[in-house]
Amino acid sequence: MRPALFLSLLLLTGLACFALALATGTQGIEPVRALHALMSDGSLDREVVLALRLPRAVAAFGCGALLALAGALLQALLRNPLADPFVLGISGGAGTLVLLAMLLGFSGVWLAGAGLLGALASLGVLLLLAWRGGLRPQRLLLAGVILSSAWGAVVTLLLALAPDAPLRGMIFWLMGDLSGIDPGIAALPLGGAVLALLLIWPLSRGFDALVQGELSARSLGIAVDRLRASALLVAAAITTLAVLAAGSIGFVGLVTPHLLRLAGLRRHRVLLPACVLGGGTLLLGADLAARTVAAPLQLPVGAVTAAIGAPVFLWLLWQDSK
Repeated sequence: MRPALFLSLLLLTGLACFALALATGTQGIEPVRALHALMSDGSLDREVVLALRLPRAVAAFGCGALLALAGALLQALLRNPLADPFVLGISGGAGTLVLLAMLLGFSGVWLAGAGLLGALASLGVLLLLAWRGGLRPQRLLLAGVILSSAWGAVVTLLLALAPDAPLRGMIFWLMGDLSGIDPGIAALPLGGAVLALLLIWPLSRGFDALVQGELSARSLGIAVDRLRASALLVAAAITTLAVLAAGSIGFVGLVTPHLLRLAGLRRHRVLLPACVLGGGTLLLGADLAARTVAAPLQLPVGAVTAAIGAPVFLWLLWQDSK
């Protein structure tokens, strides 16, 4: 299938999921009626769609796009198909400080500030450990695994010490939760994904060469260290943005690039925009399932992505071993 046609199909699938997300909920609204409600004034449908469903759908699509794009960048950077946005420990640092801020009673912008501080601290430690004589993938991956384990231990300690009152909110956020998204920042993840794609897409040829090996990339005149640093910084930034918006949502960044490569999208000039569309659509569908399968209860969207992603990834491994 031609890349342009494949991207068009992904876009149409994403739009269909978006319309379904606006129409589905405790109060059922037909898709056409839901779209019409956005342009009418004073109706109950408008309040439901505009205040609740639209921000959540936009945030879900944006966070999925961020995670899938980060996954594709890290898999090219590390030349490791198992790399995902959480493998380097940067999101762990952001998540740990957000949970600590929750435990101390902070909310709103203070949580975002704590997460940003944790992400920057993790990135600094990671670069300090990994960058000696250039950014080497093996050292970077090992340092990231160590950081992730350390942050995981701190998170476990914080949950063990947390009183009952904030514990449920902390666990939901840790598992990935879009139910409390602030309408004022709902479009921020999607804007971040578009901006990151515009910044990194011109480097697609370099990523294609890097996947083939460092020597191959250098022989083509690619500035490998600069390319790796760019990929790392962009992946760290967009992963942090996704974590601050929705908590830790796994498997989207790991599985989406694999599925797209399985569909024949190998070149990064097509793979990167496809990850934005595919990851956004995947998380939007998972969030739709999270708020409908056990309605009126809402599940953490991270639990749904894990339930979907784990079998899909095992199937991919099985196919690869044949």
